[in-house]
Amino acid sequence: MDQTDYFIVLTGGPGVGKTTLLNKLKKEGYRTVPEEARRIIQEQVAKNGDGLPWKNKQHYASLMLAASNARYLLEIKENTQRQEYVFFDRGIPDTLAYIDMEKLTVAAPLLEEAKKYRYHKKIFILPPWQEIYETDHERKQTWEEAEATFHQMKSVYERLGYEVIEVPKTSVELRYQFICESLGLATH
Repeated sequence: MDQTDYFIVLTGGPGVGKTTLLNKLKKEGYRTVPEEARRIIQEQVAKNGDGLPWKNKQHYASLMLAASNARYLLEIKENTQRQEYVFFDRGIPDTLAYIDMEKLTVAAPLLEEAKKYRYHKKIFILPPWQEIYETDHERKQTWEEAEATFHQMKSVYERLGYEVIEVPKTSVELRYQFICESLGLATH
């Protein structure tokens, strides 16, 4: 297997249970990579920066893409010897989808670099789920924006040649089992 075949992405709009599912995978012994967006938002708020989706979307997108690219390269380096599955809370194409949705531009070299970085061919997308959707001080999207984000994410991953698999709206345990079964992994 190619090293990037061990890189599994969980994606979808905001507030659909990605982080909760990642926490379950981590608890079961899998390596996980947290979402860069929340970290960037927290850092920008702490230093009164403008790289926020509600202040300067262009700057925010550039920060996201640079951080996602750097994290990907770090995981390549970390996983060279281990060859174990790594689950990502969003992948680089999520940032590309955001750039498309907001009709933004980023530096061409950064964009080309991002398009070269690949993940496992199966991408797991969590659909909009109004019953669990909540906003907070970092997640400010309306329900309609959350739905639009889901469709944009799905479209971008499909255009990049990934097999997009929709994760059922069910308990965290059953979602965990669904992903493991889809990948041929034993549940711990």
